[in-house]
Amino acid sequence: MAHIEFLDETMRDGQQSLWGLRMQAGMALPVSPLIDRSGFRVIDLTGGGMLDVLTRYCHENYWEGLDLLVASMPRTPVRAGLRSNANVTFGVSPDALMDLWVRRLCAHGVRSFWIYDVLFNIDKMLRLAKVAKEAKADVAAAIMFALSPVHTDAYYADKADKLSAFADVDSILLYDTAGVLEKERLKTLLPAIVAKARGKPIEFHSNNLLGMSAKAYLDAIDLGVSVLHTASRPMANGPSVPSTEIMTRNIELKGHSHNLDTSLFQPVADHFETVGKAAGFLVNQYAEYDVFSIEHQIPGGMMGTFKAQLAQHNMSDRLGVVLDETARVRRELGYPGMATPFSQLVGIQAVLNVVTGKRYGTIPDEVVQYAAGYYGQTVAPIDPDILDRIMASSRAAEILAHPPEQPTLEDLKKRYGTEDEDELMLRATVPATDIEKMRAAGPVKQTYPLLSSPELERVRQLMTMTRLPFIEIKSSAMNVSLRRNRS
Repeated sequence: MAHIEFLDETMRDGQQSLWGLRMQAGMALPVSPLIDRSGFRVIDLTGGGMLDVLTRYCHENYWEGLDLLVASMPRTPVRAGLRSNANVTFGVSPDALMDLWVRRLCAHGVRSFWIYDVLFNIDKMLRLAKVAKEAKADVAAAIMFALSPVHTDAYYADKADKLSAFADVDSILLYDTAGVLEKERLKTLLPAIVAKARGKPIEFHSNNLLGMSAKAYLDAIDLGVSVLHTASRPMANGPSVPSTEIMTRNIELKGHSHNLDTSLFQPVADHFETVGKAAGFLVNQYAEYDVFSIEHQIPGGMMGTFKAQLAQHNMSDRLGVVLDETARVRRELGYPGMATPFSQLVGIQAVLNVVTGKRYGTIPDEVVQYAAGYYGQTVAPIDPDILDRIMASSRAAEILAHPPEQPTLEDLKKRYGTEDEDELMLRATVPATDIEKMRAAGPVKQTYPLLSSPELERVRQLMTMTRLPFIEIKSSAMNVSLRRNRS
């Protein structure tokens, strides 16, 4: 039997997959202290996309909200996610800006990072790991899983070997964005990774798009995984990860142990279900097993984007055609793993091919940059005919003439006119007009406005401060019932 640790994804992957990164600080602050006291190994909280979305669409000060959330969870290390060559955009960010992003997150209290690169630019991953280590933060190096003829067990074992060889990497994270890993593949893949991990813990993250990730978690435990990524039930499943509730129960039934305080699960779930429904976001999602998902491997968050794009062109009935095209484009582009930025890159090209009626008639800049190698070496060669079309596109010559630049930090400070490094991250990431709107909106709200009734404010206070054996307060006007057992 094994002792299993849990990493909480409620406020990062859960809300990224279900809420489109629009979780404002006040939506989580009423129960973040409970998550902190639950016994998680790490709480995954943030990433570059949140800085962009919260500033541009929610008009909330990202740094202020991050500070409030980190301060509310003093017991548990808080994690941030990093793509090795970009902090927010689908393009490529300068190394100096990426290094600064890590340092500023550390300055705001982040003490754990997961670092990934779908094309495995390992030198960049390890550079960022070293920066994180300067602040004594832990680092999980991610192996982004994808199904294709070239993504073999040997391929992933080689990546695990190269990543685990460095002292700055504390754990190896097997990350299955499409939720396609089944026991048959796990029983060969995981031993190959474990054999090269040099005894470092193996984490497992699987988005439950096919409804089989909870079973994959149990199989993975038997094969050497010791850390599972889960989320509070309303924020779990579907495009998110399995729920903490079901996985603690599952491992208990299998005779494994854990350190989580299950009595704290329900008030956290009640809260996020109430907030999600009030804000019009998805909660309590489930998924059916769809064999075709294995072909296109579209992450859950992209499906909503597809539907919105097709609706704009009155082509909602062509979703199936777009998914077929996505699988085809992925093959033609050399089987990139379907995680940011390549899930968007492949998906957008597929939509354009269908909407315009001419395959590769319109080619986004990012596809040209990918073909030019700006993101790194492709896993497999791009189809020669498609490569010729990409390089003959109207934008290709200009893009090739201006490869990604590498300004210094001082260059960036001069360019954006500030010595304040938090401000620099904002100005380098978000349009000035959006920053102005964010500032005009005032301080970060510490409760979600629709949950500011006297009764529910009292619930928040009691949940975070009292040690009474039992609390239940109801607000019939809002059809809300929040309950907690003794912690």
